[in-house]
Amino acid sequence: MEALFHWNADPILFSLGPVSVHWYGLLFAAGFIVGLQIMRWIYTQEGRDQNELDKLFLYILAGTIIGARLGHVLFYAPQYYLQHPLEVLMIWKGGLASHGGTLGIIIAVFIYARHSGHPSGLWVLDRFCMTAALGGAFIRTGNFFNSEIIGLPVNGGIIFDRFDKVPRHPVMLYESAAYLIIFIVMLLVYRRFRNALREGQLFGLFLVMLFGARIFLEVFKTRQADYAQAMEISVGQWLSVPFVLFGLFLILRKR
Repeated sequence: MEALFHWNADPILFSLGPVSVHWYGLLFAAGFIVGLQIMRWIYTQEGRDQNELDKLFLYILAGTIIGARLGHVLFYAPQYYLQHPLEVLMIWKGGLASHGGTLGIIIAVFIYARHSGHPSGLWVLDRFCMTAALGGAFIRTGNFFNSEIIGLPVNGGIIFDRFDKVPRHPVMLYESAAYLIIFIVMLLVYRRFRNALREGQLFGLFLVMLFGARIFLEVFKTRQADYAQAMEISVGQWLSVPFVLFGLFLILRKR
C-alpha cells in the first residue's frame, strides 16, 4: 500500500526544565480562548454583560474535563480503571471522550443558569454550541499531533510512524474539517435566523450535525474500546445516537 507521507511529529511543542507544553494542551486551551472571544462578540450582539462569561466558562471548563474523563473511563476502558482506580485522576496520561465532555457541558450550563439568574440553559447552549464546534476542530488537530484516534488502513493514506508502518485514514483531520464546517454553518444560521428560532433549536441543530458526522466518520476509525473490537457498530456510534435523537427533539418540539 502506498502512503501520502509519513507523520511522526513530537507531541511536545517545547520544554522548560521539568515542564513540557504539548501540542494537544496548547490547542485545547486555544479552543477555549478563541471560543471565549466569540462568546464575547455574541454577548455584545445580544446586549448582555460580558462579565457573565467569566463564571460561565469556569463551569464549562470543569464540565468538559470532568465529563470527558468520566466518559472515557466508563465507556472506553471500564475494566482497566476498575483495576487501576487511582489512574482515573491521571488526566495527563490521556483519555478524554467527547460524548462525556458534551454531557458534562450540558449539565454544567444548566447548573450555572439555575444559580446565576442567567437566561435559561438552552439559551446559553444555543450560543455556546458554535464555539464548541470550533473547539472540537482544535482538539482533533491536537489528536493529529499526538498520532491518536487512528484511522483504518487505506491506500494513499498517512503512515503514523509512532503507531505502525501502515498507511491509514487521517480520520482526526476529517473530524477537524467537519467540525470547522459545522462551526461556520452554525454561525451563519445564528446571524440569519436567531430571532426566528425557538429556544433550543440551534443547539439541536448542532447535536444533529456534529454527532451525525461522528456516526459517519467512525466508519474510518480503528475501534477504541477493547471490548468492542468485534461489534458491528462502534462505541462512538452507539453513544452518538442519543445525542442525534435529542437534537431532533429540540428542533421539532413545540414551543
